[in-house]
Amino acid sequence: MSPGSRSQALALAAVALERAGGIAVHVRLDERTAGFFALGLAVETGRPAAVVTTSGTAVANLHPAVLEAHHSGVPMVVLSADRPTELRGIGSNQTTVQPGMFGSAVAFVRDVEAPSAHGVDDAARSTIRALVREAVAAAAGHTGQPGPVQLDLAFREPLSAGLGDVDGVPDDEVDLAFATRRQGPGLPVVDLEPDAEPATVVIAGHDAGPDAERIAWELGAPLLAEVSSGARFGRNAVPAYRELLRDAEHGGRVRRAVVLGHPTLSREVPALLQRGDVETVVVRAPGADVYDPARASRPSEGTSTTVVADVRVTGRTGAAHRAWVGRWVGASRALLGDGDAAPDLDAKRSDDRAERNRFLRDEVALRRRPVDRAMLADAVWGVTWPHDRLVLGASQLIRVADARVPGKKVRVHANRGLAGIDGTISTALGIATALEATAGTAGTTRVVVGDLTFLHDLGGLVTGTEEHRPRLQVVVGNDGGGAIFRGLEVARTTPPEDMRRMMTTPQQVDVERVVTGLGWEYRRAATWGDLERVLTDPAERVVIEVPLAD
Repeated sequence: MSPGSRSQALALAAVALERAGGIAVHVRLDERTAGFFALGLAVETGRPAAVVTTSGTAVANLHPAVLEAHHSGVPMVVLSADRPTELRGIGSNQTTVQPGMFGSAVAFVRDVEAPSAHGVDDAARSTIRALVREAVAAAAGHTGQPGPVQLDLAFREPLSAGLGDVDGVPDDEVDLAFATRRQGPGLPVVDLEPDAEPATVVIAGHDAGPDAERIAWELGAPLLAEVSSGARFGRNAVPAYRELLRDAEHGGRVRRAVVLGHPTLSREVPALLQRGDVETVVVRAPGADVYDPARASRPSEGTSTTVVADVRVTGRTGAAHRAWVGRWVGASRALLGDGDAAPDLDAKRSDDRAERNRFLRDEVALRRRPVDRAMLADAVWGVTWPHDRLVLGASQLIRVADARVPGKKVRVHANRGLAGIDGTISTALGIATALEATAGTAGTTRVVVGDLTFLHDLGGLVTGTEEHRPRLQVVVGNDGGGAIFRGLEVARTTPPEDMRRMMTTPQQVDVERVVTGLGWEYRRAATWGDLERVLTDPAERVVIEVPLAD
């Protein structure tokens, strides 16, 4: 919920229902952060979150979150309060065309006229409940792809009256099983066998889920899993998949690819799937579009991609499949290495004083090393465990993490439907809130963002004094601008001053003053030793600024 006059009846009814134990209400001061907060709630729970706004520009401020929900298949119910029919199209204050405002991003839209009489009779109540079930079914993916829906609700003055406590929760409410996100109907389940001469890889894009790991194991195939896939674990995981796909010895031998989720973090994956000699099987992911880069490369020929609801693996793997996977896994380990050399514990315990002193100097030097992106990715990954949640913003940091962190069964989220930088902190706050409410664990939610992504969602740090404040670490990799643009091809032919001003957009915000002014704790981690210490800090709501060394 966000404050507003036209939506007051919805707001007051919602809080009365919350007191009766029917729902949880979260108030956010602006609609854009409210939309992304709802996105985070739905991501963590798998159930649609309802977002209530007043009329006018308030509704339009939901558009970025609605687009992300549409493209990533996250269920959401927009309840937009509106003017009644007689006030539309006559220049009435705070009135615009709200039904269909989100265009094709919302498949289900209903324009609900204002009540014409006080009270609700049985016929109206039955109509309302049917509409609610229809909307929730559409959002949850029971009738198509899951995603956002809109109920535009008109209200006449007087907009509301005093509302007493609700005696109890209606016994015919929409049950949780009905509201849970599901895959749209209509696609087949196919049987796949391990290939006679192993040449298959399993690609796990964003939100692929643990099924990708199982399928890779059953097919005897390397698992090329993005960091936010939910499948970056197991014996077949190949973290250095990007570099290996560029290698003829590995990527050049691939003849079949099974794709789950939405790959977005590399150019090598679409390049592989665009090859005419690679058979592609795509397991349809929730969201607006079927992932099919082959169609873009061969538009006149159509596509050779097979799209299915799921795959069943039949048959067994053998020694050749184990060797095929072993080559990929071994090559990945060789590329990534073991990181910094392990400390020489024998030197620490040596009888030679000079040797002990040398060990101590090396330890001090290591802890004083300035932090770069690789160190930041490694450190955050190292302290994150299955009971935690990790959210990665759309910056250079997610790509660095994707290129290097080892397999670990942790739940990672990123807004990769459109890969925008907006709303990342708000999404993480929604995830953290849902995690605390549903799991009841002491887990920590961490969100890792670049400085521009952080500044883009400062409003997410603002929470009303009456609202619950979940445990969250906001880790800001600050390089003073948009470093991701430095790698663009145009940078090689453009004057550096133009690239700096127009693309990297340098900034010098005093992060400490900003976050403490908004009521958050602040930590600074300029060295490896600082970073190790602050990532395990018990502070409930903290922003950790990490100045990045290029």
